Amino acid sequence: MKLHTTVLIAALALTLQSRAQDNNNTTTPAQPLSQPALTAMPKQADDKKWYDKFAIRGYMQFRQNNLVETNDKLVCAQCDGAWGGTNGVSVRRARIVFQGQVYENIFFKIEADFATGISGSATSQNFTQVRDAYVDVGLTPENELKVRLGQSKVPYGFENLQSSGVRLMMDRSDAINSALLTERDLGAFLYYTPKELKKLYADLVNDNYKGSGDYGILAFGICNGQTANRPEMNKSQHVVARATYPFKIGSQIIEPGIQGYTGKYVMYDTQLTSGVTYSHDKNYLDQRAGLSFVLYPRPFGIQAEYNIGKGPQFDRATQSIATKSLTGGYTTFSYRIPYKKMFFSPYTRVQYYNGGRKFETDARSYTVHQFDFGLEFQLNKYFELTAEYCISDRDQIDFATQNNHQKGNSLRLQAQVNFF
Repeated sequence: MKLHTTVLIAALALTLQSRAQDNNNTTTPAQPLSQPALTAMPKQADDKKWYDKFAIRGYMQFRQNNLVETNDKLVCAQCDGAWGGTNGVSVRRARIVFQGQVYENIFFKIEADFATGISGSATSQNFTQVRDAYVDVGLTPENELKVRLGQSKVPYGFENLQSSGVRLMMDRSDAINSALLTERDLGAFLYYTPKELKKLYADLVNDNYKGSGDYGILAFGICNGQTANRPEMNKSQHVVARATYPFKIGSQIIEPGIQGYTGKYVMYDTQLTSGVTYSHDKNYLDQRAGLSFVLYPRPFGIQAEYNIGKGPQFDRATQSIATKSLTGGYTTFSYRIPYKKMFFSPYTRVQYYNGGRKFETDARSYTVHQFDFGLEFQLNKYFELTAEYCISDRDQIDFATQNNHQKGNSLRLQAQVNFF
């Protein structure tokens, strides 16, 4: 009897203990002593900080412009400040880009150049200057429609929108590039690109077809009009618009485009030579319209642009700065030869420009006839070499220098290093 009672009590005790453990398991699970009772939930993809999507890239260009030279007085300050004179090896560009996707529809980019020269200085060079500083805000789920705020490239001209790290020619053409100093200005720009064309624009750059990148098939914007890194001087902004569309014909990709802008440019006091005559408020009509045509090099390529317009320009007959007509353009032919992981791209370009450069002294007047031919060799995506022979005829005059017609030839070399 005592034995049966002892077994019954032991069985009852085990049953109660088992029920107590079951009750505990339905409320709070047992935790190891070495860990806290509560643990943080793992981060979701949308919870990533902006610096998790942050990237740094850039490129550097080193040049020797006068290896062979027939006239050291032949110069082009906007093309390359180290061209002509007694210049030797120079750093043409040293760019670093900081960019990141802050949120699914918010992107930022800051680009600086560490090889900027001081205008008018013969002894100071390689200073740092901001190129891009902007934010993109997507207005649709796929960011097909976006607004760009800040300092960035103005959507005028295919060649202006090409990165100098991608462009085949060593310098942009006078006719198109004279519209904008460093191709940029402060403003707000609206871009529209369908999703399928966003990928095409990216592929044209990544696959070495010398694309422009995504600046929309439709673009519209307003900007100060004084060009990049310069203060606004009136309350009237420039208005710019551009339309373009790439399409395929067999294995070829063709992209025609049209663009234009209008506004008023104000001459700075530092641009004016003592003795030159100018308008009472220094405001000048500044407007252009241009056409573009691109046949991407698959393997033969053509790139051509032409623009007309009006703008401030030094007039030798009246010794004044006046609003005058301008005209000019260029045509480039190229051929793309892949070999293993390397690329060879021979090219030639002819260009013409008759007009002013509003951002130079006295809105300097130019008449340019130039023929270039060269070869770009890409060892891989990180390193490339370019040799270019230039035959140039330039007449460039302002109030202080009214007889400056220069002709000459030069052999120019460039080495470029890309980092991603």
